[in-house]
Amino acid sequence: MSFTSTTQSSPLAGSFRRHLANAVPAGVPVAGELIDLTLVLRRRPSTIDLSDLITVQSQPLSRDEHEARAGADPADIERVEAAIADRHLTVTTVHPASRTVGVRGPLSVLAELFGASLQMRRAGDEVFRSRQGYLHVPSELDGIVTGVFGFDTRPVARASRNFRAQTNPEGTFTPKEVAQAYDFPTATGKGETVALIELGGGFRYSDLHKYWESLSYGDVRCTAVSVQGATNAPNGSPDSADGEVVLDIEVAGGVAPGIKIGVYFTPNTDQGFLGAINAAIHDRVRKPSVISISWGSAEPNWNPQSLTAFNQAFQDAALLGITVCAAAGDNGSSDGSEDGSPSVDFPASSPYVLACGGTRLIVSGTRIDSETVWNDSSGESATGGGISSYFPVPSYQSTVMLPANASGSSFRGRGVPDVAGVADPNTGYYTLVDGSWGVVGGTSAVAPLWAGLIAVLNEQLGKPVGYLHPVLYSTVFGHKALHDITEGNNGSYSATRGWDACTGLGSPNGQLILKALLPANK
Repeated sequence: MSFTSTTQSSPLAGSFRRHLANAVPAGVPVAGELIDLTLVLRRRPSTIDLSDLITVQSQPLSRDEHEARAGADPADIERVEAAIADRHLTVTTVHPASRTVGVRGPLSVLAELFGASLQMRRAGDEVFRSRQGYLHVPSELDGIVTGVFGFDTRPVARASRNFRAQTNPEGTFTPKEVAQAYDFPTATGKGETVALIELGGGFRYSDLHKYWESLSYGDVRCTAVSVQGATNAPNGSPDSADGEVVLDIEVAGGVAPGIKIGVYFTPNTDQGFLGAINAAIHDRVRKPSVISISWGSAEPNWNPQSLTAFNQAFQDAALLGITVCAAAGDNGSSDGSEDGSPSVDFPASSPYVLACGGTRLIVSGTRIDSETVWNDSSGESATGGGISSYFPVPSYQSTVMLPANASGSSFRGRGVPDVAGVADPNTGYYTLVDGSWGVVGGTSAVAPLWAGLIAVLNEQLGKPVGYLHPVLYSTVFGHKALHDITEGNNGSYSATRGWDACTGLGSPNGQLILKALLPANK
């Protein structure tokens, strides 16, 4: 199904996509199907550089201040609404703060309006609508609409983890024991909300109750939040997405049992993923101070339209004082890229995201005996990390000795990860998923680990740490509040003293991080 809009202007920058190489044609989309699109609009004009504002602000913007400074221009919204009404389509949602407008209409009409070339495709058991080529926008919206999401429904992210059914496993940890090994402050994160972004699966309250009981905790409050029709839908297999959902909950709540957890379920599409991130950032009811993301994919799998829209959302989080943690990937320095070349994982590679790498941790009691880069020696099950081929070196990494991009690119990109924590399944986390006790590993566990720590720090400090990167690379690292990992590799990159592309600045010493962040130490 291919359409050419009669009102199109130039191609929408960054919107070009190709069909997946391993996907085969599976028919023609239904022309009359009603679909929902998400339009992303440009920011309103500002005399203030938002990056500078994030760096120098002494406190986060209020939600109203953020909308006024960084949201969509009301005049732009009016133009979009008029263009949609002129074509007898429906505006379903308008959200100025996230600069998004929802539009509903017949697939054929919307495809013609935006010049979308579509096919049904199949990859394995998945059948999805796939888009190829550029999108276009009507001339009256040129420069106003910067992203169009919803035509393509291919799965965009994965959450790699390794579940091993075991009881009383030797050498593994409960989250409570990990927190002790990393000397987390004894606070519980009371008063803080952690948002978890989940692209499938679900959890059972009965499992969580039994798990918290095993840690001698009361129940950690956990709420399922539906985004774009997705719900808490456990399928009964610990090896499925259920394993990821429950791992995130049990690790975050296991290290910070006083927190409230919001689990934002969304479809595994670029539209759904962005929708859940925006829902968490702009949630005026739960008001999360930390967001944890354990899903991602190699940078080359994303087009610039998606990378830009997601990155702007993470910038919004920074402006609002929300810390975003994301897993650095579990497939070594290639991150599972199609051609096996070195690549970093996104969204971990966003400069506004705290990228979390993985280690192998050995302890005696609560004392760390050794900590090395997580790599099972094959390079196929190892922490992600490397140099971004899209995002330039951020200011907070300007003094870091970043290695050359192992892909051969001359682009000077952001280094990934920023920090690390235990991820090796052989020294992994003891969990209860779908009634089965077992051990789970992967950097998917490190993101909620750091999210829980940040919630505890927020409680202790009496305010959110928010955009942590500048102080992390200067004050915190200067206080030696991170365990510097100097042994091991993830394939193309090796651990070194200081920052490296396997474990970043290192794993946490929670008490020393808190001390470094206290006002008297600044």
